[in-house]
Amino acid sequence: MATIERPVHELAGLRPHDLRGAIRAGQWRRPTAGLAPGFTQANLAIVPRELAYDFLLFCQRNPKPCPLLEVFDAGDPESREFAPGADIRTDVPRYRVYRYGILTDEVDDITAYWRDDLVSFLLGCSFTFEHPLMDAGIRMRHIDLDVNVPMFTTNRTCKPAGVFHGPMVVSMRPIPQDQVVRAVQITSRFPAVHGAPVHVGDPLVLGIAAIEQPNFGDAVPVKPGEVPVFWACGVTPQAVMMQAKPELAITHAPGYMFLTDRRESELAVL
Repeated sequence: MATIERPVHELAGLRPHDLRGAIRAGQWRRPTAGLAPGFTQANLAIVPRELAYDFLLFCQRNPKPCPLLEVFDAGDPESREFAPGADIRTDVPRYRVYRYGILTDEVDDITAYWRDDLVSFLLGCSFTFEHPLMDAGIRMRHIDLDVNVPMFTTNRTCKPAGVFHGPMVVSMRPIPQDQVVRAVQITSRFPAVHGAPVHVGDPLVLGIAAIEQPNFGDAVPVKPGEVPVFWACGVTPQAVMMQAKPELAITHAPGYMFLTDRRESELAVL
């Protein structure tokens, strides 16, 4: 019998543990923006152990796009710190598999790809600070439209580490002009999930020629009186994998995050 996805209203109030169970059961295969309010969402990158140090160093040198939350032991699929009992192989709604820098598969379970030498990295995700923004009355256009957040490859180059190098990716949210300062203040309190924006205003400064044509996710309109605001994005490792070309790398699909048990308030700074 085919698995039937559950509607949004049935999952909206569930805690991360139960949401991960629904994802594992195939009942949610959509972006995770808006789910698990008050809890931290995470980006995922998985590389062979021989490249793990290089990737760890890459994250340390590029904390805005790659804010490191947790590193798993090689071959261990369980998040010991942020989601004890979770299985990183099954608890993300959609994964991407790269071989030598080429996207070869997009799947909802990576058990068949799992190896004892794979090291998983959880990185902070900006979906985490969207709930504090909405609590302050700042609407999220992609959530209102029930689409994925738009993401763009920029002209800003990350600091290289070992084999890893490449451009920064950003996510964009249209913010009313009179709420931009407040949005910057709120997100600045969450450096572990990308923190303050990297740019406000003209997308051409970031090398983005067409804001209506994101590289990842879905386009959303920027209305009169609104300003496009850009945050560093955890899809950056995917752009980096395409450049570094490791023999195997696995990531989340853009917008399809790992839901953790860690409250967002634990990551906030005063």
